[in-house]
Amino acid sequence: MKTTMLRAATLGSILSLISTMAMARLDANEVNRLGQDLTPTGAEKAGNADGSIPAWTGGLIQASSGFSPGQGYVDPFANEQPLYTVNAGNLKQYAAHLTPGYQAMLAKYPDFSMAVYPSHRTAALPQEAYAQIRKEATSVSLADGSNGLVGYEKSSVPFPIPKTGVEVLFNHFVRYRTGGYQYYPTEMVVQRNGDFTPIRREVKAIMASSMGNPEPNRLYYYLGKVTSPESVAGGQTLIHEPIDQTLEARLAWTYNPGQRRVLRAPEAAYDSPLGTSDGLRTYDTIDMYNGATNKYEWKLLGKKEMLVPYNTYKLANRSLKYKDIIQANHLNQDLLRYEMHRVWVVEATLKPGERHIYAKRVFYVDEDSWSILGADLYDGRGELWRLQEAHSLQRYDVLSAMHISEVVYDLQARRYAVYGLENEERSAQFGITAKLTDFSPSALRRSGR
Repeated sequence: MKTTMLRAATLGSILSLISTMAMARLDANEVNRLGQDLTPTGAEKAGNADGSIPAWTGGLIQASSGFSPGQGYVDPFANEQPLYTVNAGNLKQYAAHLTPGYQAMLAKYPDFSMAVYPSHRTAALPQEAYAQIRKEATSVSLADGSNGLVGYEKSSVPFPIPKTGVEVLFNHFVRYRTGGYQYYPTEMVVQRNGDFTPIRREVKAIMASSMGNPEPNRLYYYLGKVTSPESVAGGQTLIHEPIDQTLEARLAWTYNPGQRRVLRAPEAAYDSPLGTSDGLRTYDTIDMYNGATNKYEWKLLGKKEMLVPYNTYKLANRSLKYKDIIQANHLNQDLLRYEMHRVWVVEATLKPGERHIYAKRVFYVDEDSWSILGADLYDGRGELWRLQEAHSLQRYDVLSAMHISEVVYDLQARRYAVYGLENEERSAQFGITAKLTDFSPSALRRSGR
């Protein structure tokens, strides 16, 4: 009888896997929609009924006049004025298009407001990226357990017509970021009175598909080093991210400058707090969400038309100083731009028996760029605890909509942390290459010395 039950369980697993793979892979008719009624990345090409969301016509693919990489991005919409501003007084009028997090911020802070501008669907990728999306759409699928990919090569949108919430998340994980980049993000934990200390980093990240000799089952390689202030300078984190985390968990190492030792760091995942964030950021809130998906049940709630941060060129202006951006309770909202866009809404609920500081998370994912632009984070009591916001723009010189910064607001503690600002730092470099040896534990040790 036990043998019969085992065979039945095994057969059930096989049928479940086949069903999952069938749902994930697109058929020829679905693929043919890409570039027709859908954009090459799977978004609805048409605008919305009231015209607040325009049709996608190819995105922003040329640099603005006067652009120089060292001087930062020129705002192509600098002359536009807000259509309206959402504040505590008119919150109810626009509530249908606001996340619960924004509604809470508007209710909590009288000076918090959201200037809403005309929407521009600027997201665009190189033609070769579009071709790769079509090529892999009929072959890539979720791994058993939905904690990885099978049949993946290097598509930046493995699931252009997603059927599940996890598929939307994987589109975010692998969205196009030029294959490799190096940048100099700054992190600030902002206290109730507005005080902050910039923590500077140097980060290099390479997609494994962009390297000549990646190891099997590798999605990307990451190396981050804290460069200041002196009290924390020298700390480093190295990550090898698997494609399929059902086969192999994330590999991570840290370098401790005090001990001058490289140590394995299995804790560099999930809800482990980042040492420089004063408890406000966890490892899996980096890039809004990253890492394994196995602690949550993922539900795709569909699309909504919502107000989200978009085309935030003003915030990226390199003439700004951090003191111009950082304020008590929240960022300087005069530097933020919000637009109406369609977003995929994905709900993650903690599985029975699993532990995490966030019992529920709701993500808002841009249909054009597949970037998570916002997230509401709930505690174990079911109360809204924190919200995340990502500030994106189309990097028209490299055709990528990579975030320029992210912020997490703690509604209970009235503090926040912002990460990624580069206004006072060197410019990022995109399309860089690297060798596997650049991301080895021995390289981490040498870098520390």
